[in-house]
Amino acid sequence: MSPTTTQPTSGPTPSTTAFAAVEAGTPRLAWLRGSVQQLLAFASLIVIVAVFSFASPHFFTTNNLVSILTAATVTGILALGTTFVIITGGIDLSIGTAMVLCGVMAGVFLTYLGWPLWAGVGATILFGALIGFINGVNISVFGIPPFIATLGMMLIAAGLSLVISGTKPIYFTETPDFQSIMNLSIVPGMRFPLGVAIFIVMIVVAAVLLSKTIVGRYTFSIGSNEAATALSGVNVRRWKIIVYTLAGLFVGLAGVLSASRLSSAQPTGGMGLELEAIAAVVIGGTSLQGGKGSIVGTVIGALIMAVLTNGLRIISVPQEWQSVAVGIVILVAVYLDMLRRRRT
Repeated sequence: MSPTTTQPTSGPTPSTTAFAAVEAGTPRLAWLRGSVQQLLAFASLIVIVAVFSFASPHFFTTNNLVSILTAATVTGILALGTTFVIITGGIDLSIGTAMVLCGVMAGVFLTYLGWPLWAGVGATILFGALIGFINGVNISVFGIPPFIATLGMMLIAAGLSLVISGTKPIYFTETPDFQSIMNLSIVPGMRFPLGVAIFIVMIVVAAVLLSKTIVGRYTFSIGSNEAATALSGVNVRRWKIIVYTLAGLFVGLAGVLSASRLSSAQPTGGMGLELEAIAAVVIGGTSLQGGKGSIVGTVIGALIMAVLTNGLRIISVPQEWQSVAVGIVILVAVYLDMLRRRRT
């Protein structure tokens, strides 16, 4: 009897599967797949602007458009960092209260401790990164689901804000330069806040990181197929921690800008901002299942949220109905994401 021979299988090997997953997760391909969603989101933005422009003569004015950009700055910066997290297939519910905690820490550094402006601002942004790092460790090392890990951090940050501040606002009356970070007008003859310029710079930074660096490449790869990415030799745990830490840096910066805009650190609030940021990301075409997304889409989503809130306020819609409208937008955004996943 002749010895039996084993025929090689025709299916893909783990290494080729992993390589294909990494290639499928490249930013360029993800951008091409998401271009239609971005165009639809941009068309929706144009329609909303047109509707409010006809509804009120006070909407499409220079001052109001600047106000919209100003309102979109904090939520937009939160959404930029959240884009990286969601593309990996994760979620971060702590960004709203973490931003408030960062603002309180800015008050501690600058008002209570009397640090120089650059040191206080830098420490605040690094404190945001620390929060993101803890989230990443809880998720990657201890295996806590992102929803639970960041929900716990959301509650911890909310409580620490009240404990550290003594439940009272911290004012920056002794550091007027801090108030200028968000509110200083940098364009002669018109109101164009420095905070908006910072937002634009961060858009460029986030876009470069996502599309031109290894951080973006692995972000897409992990979201496309985490197991295959690990088989290709990528340290998935380490890169998840890096992504959440990066998102924390954006949270820290948002905390600085929010406190600067109000000229005070308000220990209450922050709840709901995470949903607005997530909605902005999803409206822009980023999938909640991971593997797809873009910074351009996120910016469009943030502008849609800001235009909607501003327009409803201008046409005198009551605050409670504004909340209803924002909630409906969030539900529609998630539903559209579900439809996109079914079609693909």
